[in-house]
Amino acid sequence: MSISLKPLGSRLVVEPIEEEEVTSGGIVLPETAKEKPQKGTVLAIGPGDRNDKGERIPMDVKVGDKVLYAKYAGTEVKYNGKKLLILRESDVLAILD
Repeated sequence: MSISLKPLGSRLVVEPIEEEEVTSGGIVLPETAKEKPQKGTVLAIGPGDRNDKGERIPMDVKVGDKVLYAKYAGTEVKYNGKKLLILRESDVLAILD
């Protein structure tokens, strides 16, 4: 998915991956009972922060990576009818394989 949202600095745009809505026992979970997602797909990345010499520090994540991020991290935005998160790279805990 290509988006025209360009994050600044060391920020990235992530599309959260929603968890299953039905438990293994077959119980359908309402929206209010679901856990807040902590996994997502990176849709866009910023150019990275600058070091003391003014040079860009490259980002460790890239577009298309599946990441695990802190539970209440980032800012939620609506873009083209989708819920997206704008996170700092430091809020990303791991890159999933």
